[in-house]
Amino acid sequence: QLHLEESGGGQVQAGGSLRLSCIASPLMPDDNGWGWFRQAPGKEREGVACIEGNSGIIEYSDDVKARFIISRDDAKNTLYLEMNHLKVEDSAMYYCAAAPLCMVIARSDDDALDARGQGTLVTVSS
Repeated sequence: QLHLEESGGGQVQAGGSLRLSCIASPLMPDDNGWGWFRQAPGKEREGVACIEGNSGIIEYSDDVKARFIISRDDAKNTLYLEMNHLKVEDSAMYYCAAAPLCMVIARSDDDALDARGQGTLVTVSS
């Protein structure tokens, strides 16, 4: 069974940067979408960034485009999310997830995911 574990969250001032990491075990299947979604208290889940399996196509939400960068290191079986120019509204629990398609990670309930981590909290203060 696929296990995902996030790290790298924390508290940062607006305008600052953080880098999140997600380690998969065992190896992430090549045909899996692998990405990040976030959820703030009282708000709906929001897909943030994702890399499609096989094609490697990268997708970002409009809110984070040009500020966040998603990447993966297959040698380390790790997914990263580099978050720059952070805003207060970026504050949320960030989750790493795997699914057949990135669309599933962004829009679906946990039951549709192949795996989801426990989350890492990002707090951006003004």
